[in-house]
Amino acid sequence: MVDQSRVLAKLDELSGYLKEIKALLPAGAKAYPNAAVKRACERLLQLCVECTIDISKKFLIGNKLGIPVDEIDVLEKLKQAGILSSEMLSKLRKMRGLRNILVHEYADVDDQMVFDVIINRLNDFEEFAMEVKKALK
Repeated sequence: MVDQSRVLAKLDELSGYLKEIKALLPAGAKAYPNAAVKRACERLLQLCVECTIDISKKFLIGNKLGIPVDEIDVLEKLKQAGILSSEMLSKLRKMRGLRNILVHEYADVDDQMVFDVIINRLNDFEEFAMEVKKALK
């Protein structure tokens, strides 16, 4: 059984990070060059992705879906179990890739790509939260 209280706590954490990003949101790409804002947004995006991975692992364990090979396998197993949609699986794969870029290739971070994610993809996290809440019922 999925530990609902821990999942809900992680969803609340995710929501808090999203609010922080939105509060930092620059007016446009030209306002984004502030180094402190960029680094804060990058870190908050990293934390958002890590929340989605943590929540996914809790579902995997709670539903006894097997031992995953890696984080992608966690997501694949949740998709196979009908917990995640195909569309969300695709979005989560991209989120994980972004997190890996932010964490492991810091010097090569494309500021425009991060800005585009902040402007256009934050709703992916909210969609993930909706799918999770639906799966909890």
